Amino acid sequence: MKTQNERLLDYLDEHGRITQREAMEELGIMRLAARIADLRAMGHAITRRTVKVTNRYGEKCHIAEYRMVSDER
Repeated sequence: MKTQNERLLDYLDEHGRITQREAMEELGIMRLAARIADLRAMGHAITRRTVKVTNRYGEKCHIAEYRMVSDER
């Protein structure tokens, strides 16, 4: 069985980006920022940007989106 960090790295390799909601729904990770901090401490270059989304009530919200830094993207 893979660790949360391993699952997160695989997801970033495949999809290129992740949000907290995706982390919870797809990977079962409740504390994405903590796992991102773990990966950064291991030397992985990961950026964070704020994106605007609409919630279920039609309100505009801002959420964090994390991306793996690579030469190809």
